[in-house]
Amino acid sequence: MSKGAIAGIVVGGAFGILLLALILYMVFYRRKKVAEVTLLPVPGASDDQYSQLQHGCGSSIDKASESTTAASPRLTGITVDKSVEFSYEELAKATDSFSEANIIGRGGFGSVYYAELRNEKAAIKKMDMQASKEFLAELKVLTHVHHLNLVRLIGYCVEGSLFLVYEYIENGNLSQHLRGTEKDPLSWPARVQIALDSARGLEYIHEHTVPVYIHRDVKSANILIDKNFRGKVADFGLTKLTEYGSSSLQTRLVGTFGYMPPEYAQYGEVSPKIDVYAFGVVLFELISGKQAIVKTNEPESESKGLVALFEEVLVLPDPKEDLGKFVDTRLGENYPIDSVFKMCQLAKACTHENAQLRPSMRSIVVALMTLSSAAEDWDVGSFYENQALVHLMSGR
Repeated sequence: MSKGAIAGIVVGGAFGILLLALILYMVFYRRKKVAEVTLLPVPGASDDQYSQLQHGCGSSIDKASESTTAASPRLTGITVDKSVEFSYEELAKATDSFSEANIIGRGGFGSVYYAELRNEKAAIKKMDMQASKEFLAELKVLTHVHHLNLVRLIGYCVEGSLFLVYEYIENGNLSQHLRGTEKDPLSWPARVQIALDSARGLEYIHEHTVPVYIHRDVKSANILIDKNFRGKVADFGLTKLTEYGSSSLQTRLVGTFGYMPPEYAQYGEVSPKIDVYAFGVVLFELISGKQAIVKTNEPESESKGLVALFEEVLVLPDPKEDLGKFVDTRLGENYPIDSVFKMCQLAKACTHENAQLRPSMRSIVVALMTLSSAAEDWDVGSFYENQALVHLMSGR
C-alpha cells in the first residue's frame, strides 16, 4: 500500500480508539452518578404489599456506584441521583437518634423529625418497611417533578427503616392554622393566596407532566405553609400515575373520608377530578375553619360532610345573608362577604357530583387569581365550562 493509505488507516484507527474511549468514559461517568433504588416482593405477599428493600443507604455523594435491579409488578424501576442519598448515621445524628423532642408531625405512614443536614434545615419522615410502596411512590414523584408549590425532596435513606428528607417548612400545615390553638388565625387574603398556591401545584402535576400524576390525598393537612405564608402541596405517598389524556381508571380505595368524591368512594374510579373535588373541600375549610366532616348541633349529633352543609346554604334564594354563619369565627368581621361568596361558588363547582362538570385545575387557578386581584366579577355558570372560564378570566 502507498504511504498515504497507510497514514489514513493509522489516523482513522487512532480516531476510532479515541471515540471508543470517550464513549466508555461517558458510560462509566453516568453509572457513577446514578444509583437504582429497588423494591423486592416478599414471597407470598400480595401485589400491594412489599416489605423488603435489598439496597441499603449510600453513605455519601462520593461513594462508589451501587445499584440493584427493580422488581415490582406495578412500579417500574426508578433512578435517583447519588447526591440525594444519606446514611442512617447522618440522619440519626441530626435528630438526636430520632428523639421524641424532635418530632414535628405524625402521619399514617410514620413520624416526621426536624433536623439540620449539611447546613440546611430539613424534615425527615421515618417510615416502616411495610410502607415501602408509599415510599417508592413518593420518591418516584418528587425526584421527577419540581415546582415552587410542591414540597422539595432533599434526599432519602434505606437502612432498617425508610427515610425521606424534605425541605423544612416553617409554619406547619393548613389544618393546624385553621383549627390549632398554637397558630395565629390566617387573614382572608392569606387564605386566598394559600388556595392559589396549592391550586398551582396541583395544576402542574395534572397538566404539565407526562405521565399525569393524581395526588389522591389532597386535604388541609397535606398543604404546608412556609415562612412567607405561601402554600406547598405535600405527601405524595398515594399518588397515582396515568397515561397522558386518559380520563379515568379503577383502583383500590385510599385517601381520607370527607374528601372523596362519589365516583371514587363508590366505584374506585380515579381521574384528576378526584383531586379537584378534594380541593373544593379544602376551599370550604378555608372559609369555615371546620373539618371536612363535622358534628352537627342536631339532637342526634350526627356527622355531616362540609360539602353537604354548604350546599344547604348555597341553594337558598339569598345565600349571602346566611353565609356569614359559616365563616370562620377567627376572622371576626375582617373579610369581604363578596369574596367569600365567590370562593363558595368555586368550591361548589369543584365538588359537583358529576366529575365531568367539575372545572380543571387550570380553570381553578385562573379563578383564584381573579379572586386574589378582585379585578372582575364572576359568572358562576362558566365554572362548568373550563374553556369558557379561561376566556372570561383574562390576564393569567
